Amino acid sequence: MRVVAPADLDDAETESWRELRAKSGAPASPFMEPEFTLAVGRVRPGARVAVVREGTGGAPGASGTAAGGPGGPGEPVGFFPYERGPLGHGRAIGLGVSDCQGGVFRGGLRLTARELLAGCSLVAWEYDNLEAGQRLFVPAGAGEPAGFESPVIEVGEGYEAYAAALRARSPKFFRTTAAKERRLGRQAGEVRFVFDERDPAALRTLMEWKSAQYRRTGRRDRFAKEWISALVQQLATTRTPGCSGVLSVLYVADRPVAAHFGLRSRTVLSCWFPAYDPDFAKFSPGLILHLRMAEAAAAAGIGVLDLGRGAAEYKDALKTGGLRVYEGAVTRPGVRGALYRLGKEPVRQAHGFVRERPRLAAHAKTALNRMGRLRDGRLRDS
Repeated sequence: MRVVAPADLDDAETESWRELRAKSGAPASPFMEPEFTLAVGRVRPGARVAVVREGTGGAPGASGTAAGGPGGPGEPVGFFPYERGPLGHGRAIGLGVSDCQGGVFRGGLRLTARELLAGCSLVAWEYDNLEAGQRLFVPAGAGEPAGFESPVIEVGEGYEAYAAALRARSPKFFRTTAAKERRLGRQAGEVRFVFDERDPAALRTLMEWKSAQYRRTGRRDRFAKEWISALVQQLATTRTPGCSGVLSVLYVADRPVAAHFGLRSRTVLSCWFPAYDPDFAKFSPGLILHLRMAEAAAAAGIGVLDLGRGAAEYKDALKTGGLRVYEGAVTRPGVRGALYRLGKEPVRQAHGFVRERPRLAAHAKTALNRMGRLRDGRLRDS
């Protein structure tokens, strides 16, 4: 097993990564492509990749995997991107913003999670959006055995088929959204949509809206973290078949009123950062934007829009189904692994307790929104 910084992967290794991922049969999430890990590696010094190679004369594993360097014995049979923290604590690459996590391994690989962690000198590895099918980690380390839904919009049969199903399921919702778009055009000016906007000013506007939304709703402002802002700006210029940044903008009279930045592969658009101008809230510009995105994505050959884990009314209204993702941690036996579990599990269980009780979750959301309004008011007054 060879552990390197992402930038130290050679071209042959990144190509092997892509080939292994393509053979996995999993949805083509751009978060699982080497380009995402390479981008995180440029902004997170602790980013690492374990390259598992087939050992000479033996099956890959803790004892059958060659240690060698580049060009060592055997072909790569697995890639495990992660971030290394203090005391041997590891986390999924881009934890907190990555919506699909795990390793990329050849089918039938004889390797255990504990062996992998030992090879990376990790005591524990934490994740919050582990994709289904990661048998190396699920269900043994999953904090929620059933996992969580990541809602999706399926447009593989074309946008008209999706729209027809949406009309049949929620005729009032579809009519109301269409009527709001027409009213927006009449009252504010011509409505125009750009699926893949390249203007950096539009991305800055989106990030400002999103920061304001985080503060308004009492959430942690992700863009206040320099590495997240740098990562998004870097991915906005990334253009590869497996991972490309896509900025979609809804304009009214050339003024942006809603925008979304996400990542796409050939067949999947991972919806990441949507936001809109609160001045136009009565027109539901975010819903209009998502319907336009679904239409444009279908025309571009994309079959799935992954809306990401997390409860939201607009996701319930738009989704056609869902993928499963998991939250939890894998630990090695020993004192340090036990201490890690003691520090993390009570918090995770408390969050799960609230999520499983809708009334309690609603009260928590109300409290967060109230705190956000108070904080936002103080910031404006200062």
